[in-house]
Amino acid sequence: MADLTRDAQRSRAEKVALRNHLLAARRSKPPEALASAATAVHEALTSLVRQESPTVIAAYVPIGSEPGGPELPEVLREALPSTSLLLLPALLADGDLDWVRYEGPASLSRGPRGLLEPTGPRLGPPAISRADFVVVPALAVDRQGVRMGRGGGSYDRALARVDPTAFTVALLHDGELLDTVPSEPHDRRVRAVITPAEGLSATPDWTK
Repeated sequence: MADLTRDAQRSRAEKVALRNHLLAARRSKPPEALASAATAVHEALTSLVRQESPTVIAAYVPIGSEPGGPELPEVLREALPSTSLLLLPALLADGDLDWVRYEGPASLSRGPRGLLEPTGPRLGPPAISRADFVVVPALAVDRQGVRMGRGGGSYDRALARVDPTAFTVALLHDGELLDTVPSEPHDRRVRAVITPAEGLSATPDWTK
Protein backbone atom coordinates (compact mmCIF):
# COMPACT_ATOMS: atom_id res chain seq x y z
CA MET A 1 0.00 0.00 0.00
CA ALA A 2 2.85 2.38 0.83
CA ASP A 3 4.38 1.80 -2.61
CA LEU A 4 1.04 2.55 -4.29
CA THR A 5 0.71 5.76 -2.28
CA ARG A 6 4.22 6.85 -3.23
CA ASP A 7 3.53 6.07 -6.89
CA ALA A 8 0.33 8.15 -6.81
CA GLN A 9 2.11 11.05 -5.14
CA ARG A 10 4.94 10.87 -7.69
CA SER A 11 2.47 10.85 -10.58
CA ARG A 12 0.62 13.87 -9.20
CA ALA A 13 3.88 15.76 -8.71
CA GLU A 14 4.97 14.96 -12.26
CA LYS A 15 1.62 16.14 -13.61
CA VAL A 16 1.86 19.43 -11.69
CA ALA A 17 5.36 20.08 -13.03
CA LEU A 18 4.38 19.21 -16.61
CA ARG A 19 1.18 21.24 -16.38
CA ASN A 20 3.07 24.31 -15.18
CA HIS A 21 5.63 23.93 -17.97
CA LEU A 22 2.96 23.63 -20.67
CA LEU A 23 0.93 26.56 -19.34
CA ALA A 24 4.04 28.75 -19.32
CA ALA A 25 4.82 27.74 -22.91
CA ARG A 26 1.28 28.62 -23.99
CA ARG A 27 1.44 32.01 -22.28
CA SER A 28 4.65 32.79 -24.18
CA LYS A 29 3.09 32.32 -27.62
CA PRO A 30 2.68 35.61 -29.53
CA PRO A 31 -0.75 36.52 -30.97
CA GLU A 32 0.31 35.86 -34.56
CA ALA A 33 1.47 32.33 -33.67
CA LEU A 34 -1.83 31.63 -31.88
CA ALA A 35 -3.81 32.88 -34.89
CA SER A 36 -1.81 30.75 -37.32
CA ALA A 37 -2.19 27.68 -35.10
CA ALA A 38 -5.95 28.25 -34.79
CA THR A 39 -6.34 28.38 -38.57
CA ALA A 40 -4.49 25.09 -39.01
CA VAL A 41 -6.52 23.41 -36.25
CA HIS A 42 -9.77 24.69 -37.76
CA GLU A 43 -8.90 23.25 -41.16
CA ALA A 44 -8.12 19.79 -39.80
CA LEU A 45 -11.13 19.75 -37.49
CA THR A 46 -13.52 20.99 -40.17
CA SER A 47 -12.36 18.24 -42.53
CA LEU A 48 -12.88 15.64 -39.80
CA VAL A 49 -16.35 16.91 -38.86
CA ARG A 50 -17.49 16.89 -42.50
CA GLN A 51 -16.15 13.36 -42.87
CA GLU A 52 -17.87 12.08 -39.74
CA SER A 53 -21.16 14.10 -40.13
CA PRO A 54 -22.07 13.85 -36.44
CA THR A 55 -25.66 14.19 -35.27
CA VAL A 56 -24.75 15.71 -31.90
CA ILE A 57 -21.36 17.31 -31.25
CA ALA A 58 -20.10 18.54 -27.88
CA ALA A 59 -17.34 21.15 -27.90
CA TYR A 60 -16.24 24.24 -25.94
CA VAL A 61 -15.11 27.86 -26.30
CA PRO A 62 -11.30 28.13 -26.05
CA ILE A 63 -10.04 31.02 -23.96
CA GLY A 64 -6.66 32.71 -23.74
CA SER A 65 -3.98 30.72 -25.52
CA GLU A 66 -6.02 27.51 -25.86
CA PRO A 67 -5.81 25.94 -29.34
CA GLY A 68 -8.64 26.78 -31.70
CA GLY A 69 -9.35 30.28 -30.41
CA PRO A 70 -12.73 31.76 -29.49
CA GLU A 71 -14.05 31.27 -33.05
CA LEU A 72 -14.13 27.49 -32.60
CA PRO A 73 -17.92 27.14 -32.01
CA GLU A 74 -18.73 29.13 -35.15
CA VAL A 75 -16.23 27.13 -37.20
CA LEU A 76 -17.89 23.93 -36.01
CA ARG A 77 -21.41 25.19 -36.61
CA GLU A 78 -20.56 26.09 -40.20
CA ALA A 79 -19.06 22.64 -40.79
CA LEU A 80 -22.02 20.72 -39.35
CA PRO A 81 -25.09 19.55 -41.24
CA SER A 82 -28.02 21.91 -40.64
CA THR A 83 -29.84 19.20 -38.67
CA SER A 84 -26.97 18.60 -36.23
CA LEU A 85 -26.90 19.82 -32.64
CA LEU A 86 -23.88 21.62 -31.18
CA LEU A 87 -23.59 21.54 -27.38
CA LEU A 88 -21.30 23.75 -25.29
CA PRO A 89 -20.51 23.38 -21.58
CA ALA A 90 -21.53 25.50 -18.62
CA LEU A 91 -19.44 25.03 -15.48
CA LEU A 92 -21.37 24.03 -12.35
CA ALA A 93 -20.46 25.00 -8.79
CA ASP A 94 -19.13 21.49 -8.06
CA GLY A 95 -16.86 21.53 -11.11
CA ASP A 96 -19.09 19.31 -13.25
CA LEU A 97 -20.28 20.40 -16.69
CA ASP A 98 -23.83 21.11 -17.78
CA TRP A 99 -24.60 21.37 -21.51
CA VAL A 100 -26.47 23.96 -23.56
CA ARG A 101 -27.31 24.20 -27.26
CA TYR A 102 -25.13 26.75 -29.06
CA GLU A 103 -27.20 29.40 -30.85
CA GLY A 104 -24.46 31.74 -32.11
CA PRO A 105 -21.94 34.23 -30.70
CA ALA A 106 -24.66 36.45 -29.23
CA SER A 107 -25.77 33.56 -27.01
CA LEU A 108 -22.43 33.47 -25.14
CA SER A 109 -21.76 35.29 -21.88
CA ARG A 110 -18.91 35.41 -19.37
CA GLY A 111 -19.12 32.62 -16.80
CA PRO A 112 -17.01 31.32 -13.91
CA ARG A 113 -13.19 31.40 -14.25
CA GLY A 114 -13.43 33.68 -17.28
CA LEU A 115 -15.11 31.04 -19.42
CA LEU A 116 -17.52 31.91 -22.22
CA GLU A 117 -20.73 29.93 -21.78
CA PRO A 118 -24.03 29.61 -23.67
CA THR A 119 -27.03 31.20 -21.99
CA GLY A 120 -29.86 28.97 -23.24
CA PRO A 121 -31.78 26.27 -21.39
CA ARG A 122 -29.54 23.80 -19.60
CA LEU A 123 -29.90 20.18 -20.59
CA GLY A 124 -28.09 18.59 -17.63
CA PRO A 125 -24.67 16.90 -17.30
CA PRO A 126 -25.92 13.61 -18.85
CA ALA A 127 -26.69 15.43 -22.14
CA ILE A 128 -23.14 14.76 -23.34
CA SER A 129 -24.04 11.07 -23.56
CA ARG A 130 -26.08 11.99 -26.68
CA ALA A 131 -22.97 13.22 -28.52
CA ASP A 132 -21.42 11.07 -31.21
CA PHE A 133 -18.50 13.50 -31.64
CA VAL A 134 -16.76 15.26 -28.73
CA VAL A 135 -14.08 17.97 -28.94
CA VAL A 136 -12.21 18.41 -25.66
CA PRO A 137 -9.53 20.77 -24.38
CA ALA A 138 -6.22 19.37 -23.15
CA LEU A 139 -2.79 20.55 -22.11
CA ALA A 140 -1.19 17.36 -23.38
CA VAL A 141 -2.06 13.93 -24.74
CA ASP A 142 0.31 10.99 -25.07
CA ARG A 143 0.61 8.52 -27.92
CA GLN A 144 -1.65 6.09 -26.04
CA GLY A 145 -4.44 8.67 -25.88
CA VAL A 146 -4.06 9.60 -22.20
CA ARG A 147 -5.29 13.16 -21.77
CA MET A 148 -4.03 15.69 -19.24
CA GLY A 149 -6.17 18.74 -18.51
CA ARG A 150 -5.80 21.68 -16.16
CA GLY A 151 -6.44 19.61 -13.05
CA GLY A 152 -10.05 20.45 -12.24
CA GLY A 153 -11.43 17.09 -13.32
CA SER A 154 -14.41 18.55 -15.18
CA TYR A 155 -13.68 16.78 -18.45
CA ASP A 156 -12.75 13.49 -16.81
CA ARG A 157 -16.25 13.48 -15.34
CA ALA A 158 -17.82 14.51 -18.63
CA LEU A 159 -15.88 11.96 -20.69
CA ALA A 160 -16.99 9.21 -18.30
CA ARG A 161 -20.54 9.83 -19.59
CA VAL A 162 -19.64 9.75 -23.28
CA ASP A 163 -20.83 6.78 -25.31
CA PRO A 164 -17.88 4.41 -25.96
CA THR A 165 -18.59 4.59 -29.70
CA ALA A 166 -18.37 8.40 -29.82
CA PHE A 167 -15.39 10.02 -31.55
CA THR A 168 -13.33 12.02 -29.00
CA VAL A 169 -10.63 14.43 -30.19
CA ALA A 170 -8.41 16.82 -28.24
CA LEU A 171 -6.99 20.06 -29.65
CA LEU A 172 -3.32 20.76 -28.90
CA HIS A 173 -0.50 23.10 -29.82
CA ASP A 174 2.62 21.69 -31.46
CA GLY A 175 4.84 20.02 -28.88
CA GLU A 176 1.92 18.93 -26.67
CA LEU A 177 1.47 15.45 -28.20
CA LEU A 178 3.94 13.55 -26.02
CA ASP A 179 5.32 10.02 -25.82
CA THR A 180 4.00 9.63 -22.27
CA VAL A 181 1.87 11.68 -19.87
CA PRO A 182 1.74 11.02 -16.10
CA SER A 183 -1.63 9.44 -15.42
CA GLU A 184 -3.97 8.47 -12.60
CA PRO A 185 -6.86 5.98 -12.62
CA HIS A 186 -9.49 8.68 -13.25
CA ASP A 187 -7.76 10.05 -16.36
CA ARG A 188 -9.73 9.47 -19.56
CA ARG A 189 -8.35 8.70 -23.01
CA VAL A 190 -9.24 10.30 -26.33
CA ARG A 191 -9.35 8.64 -29.72
CA ALA A 192 -7.46 11.32 -31.64
CA VAL A 193 -5.68 14.67 -31.38
CA ILE A 194 -5.24 17.61 -33.72
CA THR A 195 -2.13 19.80 -33.74
CA PRO A 196 -1.31 22.65 -36.14
CA ALA A 197 1.70 20.97 -37.78
CA GLU A 198 0.68 17.30 -37.74
CA GLY A 199 -3.05 17.73 -38.20
CA LEU A 200 -5.08 14.69 -37.16
CA SER A 201 -3.23 11.94 -35.27
CA ALA A 202 -4.90 8.72 -34.13
CA THR A 203 -4.41 7.00 -30.79
CA PRO A 204 -4.79 3.26 -30.11
CA ASP A 205 -8.41 3.85 -29.06
CA TRP A 206 -9.32 4.92 -32.63
CA THR A 207 -11.33 2.06 -34.11
CA LYS A 208 -13.29 2.85 -37.25
